[in-house]
Amino acid sequence: MEQEIEKACSRKTFVARLRRLATALERGERFAIQVAGQRIVVPREAAVGIAHEREGDIEEIEFQLTWQTTRRQPKVSP
Repeated sequence: MEQEIEKACSRKTFVARLRRLATALERGERFAIQVAGQRIVVPREAAVGIAHEREGDIEEIEFQLTWQTTRRQPKVSP
């Protein structure tokens, strides 16, 4: 299942979250954030990257954190 959540925020909130993220990355810690009511925990071993996209006269930069999630398998009764 693919899911994408986006939520606009104020510049002040964005800067504060970016600072928290930078601190967590520098310390090698996990990073927790809430986006549109959904709590997301980024593990400390997440891969980092930067992407640039241009479509017509609109440009976008994304700071990306990517990681593999582990899905819990349902317990099967004997």
